[in-house]
Amino acid sequence: MADPAAPSPAGPVRRAARFRIRDLALLPAVVLLLVIGALTNDTFLERQNLINILGASSALGLLVLAEAMILISGRMDLSLESIAGLAPALGFLVVIPAASGGFGTGWPAWLGLLIIPLAGALIGAVNAALIVGLGLNGFIVTLAMNIVLRGVLIGLVSGRTLFDAPPAFFALGSENWLGLPLCVWVSAGCFAVAGFALRYHRFGRAVYAVGGNAPAARAAGIRVARVGWAVLVVGGALSAVAGLVIAGRVGAVDANQGSGMIFTVFAAAVIGGISLRGGRGSLLGALLGTLLLGMLENLLTLAQVSAFWIQAIYGGIILLALIVARLTTGEAQES
Repeated sequence: MADPAAPSPAGPVRRAARFRIRDLALLPAVVLLLVIGALTNDTFLERQNLINILGASSALGLLVLAEAMILISGRMDLSLESIAGLAPALGFLVVIPAASGGFGTGWPAWLGLLIIPLAGALIGAVNAALIVGLGLNGFIVTLAMNIVLRGVLIGLVSGRTLFDAPPAFFALGSENWLGLPLCVWVSAGCFAVAGFALRYHRFGRAVYAVGGNAPAARAAGIRVARVGWAVLVVGGALSAVAGLVIAGRVGAVDANQGSGMIFTVFAAAVIGGISLRGGRGSLLGALLGTLLLGMLENLLTLAQVSAFWIQAIYGGIILLALIVARLTTGEAQES
């Protein structure tokens, strides 16, 4: 005879189904945008244009992935865009000759490439030391770090454009594999690994637990500080790789690389269902948000809409997503 007090499996099943539906909530919008694009522009659904959308969205996707993990853990990082500029610049500077604006150290290409993610991880570690270690306000710390890093980048580059680097520095943005840009495969691989870890690994469950309720997570034995350090360091490394993708697609690094991207990053994360309060959201939703914005920007560009208006549209999308989240969840967002 069944125990009447035993929990019914219907509850977890319903919750799992609800989470899957929430993950795919943006899919109809993506399909709708594809239909609109096909009806308004004959070139929108051409193979090369779709590949261009994926390639152009790959760097943004890595930044969104980094920010999404940080947001789910209950924190935020505004310095990711400057990491995407400074970290690749450091890698370029140590390998290109002094005559081309580098340090003239003549380091091998592999070492310069290694410096890029290490520099991003180091900056993330500094952020973690200030936020997690010293308990400073994360918003203010990363805002200040964003300004500091941008200033350092401007000082190092001194108005020059760094381009005289070995071909390996441009491979992510210029090389193809199986018909797609290499950066698309890298971005997809990072999303797949991170998505698996967040959903099935105990570290991923810890990230959600800390973001949802840090005191309760600490009481349950989760090392809250370690989770904070991990997401900020990994986020910094991912942002550095995103910067390398940008450099590969553009063919150079300058002082403006990554500038202003943080607004688009937050737009993609928010419309993808990532909660600004932590503990909620999925990387699949963040990925769909990235693709949606990538298609929208491409469609507006084909329609010859000014880039200034595109930024205004992104801001409106963030506000609309917050309003929809407020109305559907009933939760206040003032904190």
